[in-house]
Amino acid sequence: MPDKHEPHDDHHHDHHHDHHGHGSELSEMQLRVRALETVLTEKGYVDPASLDRIVEAYETRIGPHIGARVVARAWADPAFKQKLLEDASRAIETMGLKQKVGDHLVAVENTPTTHNMIVCTLCSCYPWDVLGLPPVWYKSTPYRSRSVKEPRTVLADFGVTLPADTTIRVWDSTAETRFIVLPMRPDGTDGWSEERLAALVTRDSMIGTGLAKTAAEANAGAGA
Repeated sequence: MPDKHEPHDDHHHDHHHDHHGHGSELSEMQLRVRALETVLTEKGYVDPASLDRIVEAYETRIGPHIGARVVARAWADPAFKQKLLEDASRAIETMGLKQKVGDHLVAVENTPTTHNMIVCTLCSCYPWDVLGLPPVWYKSTPYRSRSVKEPRTVLADFGVTLPADTTIRVWDSTAETRFIVLPMRPDGTDGWSEERLAALVTRDSMIGTGLAKTAAEANAGAGA
């Protein structure tokens, strides 16, 4: 990985931040967005129906389904995985996908000894093209600050508990460089098709705040 993309390792950060105010901040953010949408609509600058179509596209057609396809291809095809880790932007173009957001996409791989997380400490840069709309919490100040300072605690908040000897690397996105996490392939999925594998990939697993679904979870969902 090039030096300019050096991550933050968890053992460098041992400060703790209070959780208070998280909910109120998100509520204020949502109110501001709604107010702005109302003003723009009333002035005739935007069409609410068009906004709905854009949101629907990013939620259901663009991402995170595209990212899941990319991860599934990497799990199933070692050659593609190598290309993805070398240059993710070029690799996804071989799948007929072309990034429109950001200049460069970098894929970082989770392993049994290393877990990666994505954050944008200065704003909310995010790989929209492959992950769709960013979750509200990704933009919040608590996530942006605490992920760098206490990533293990943040992961625990998301229900992810890792072995104590697992290194956690936090990658700081920018407008020029954005990241996608390549989660570990779940056990018991040998011989699965790419379509079936993609169903295991969650948005949070590609941000690093979650893990891919297990084979058992997928089978349980299919039988529901």
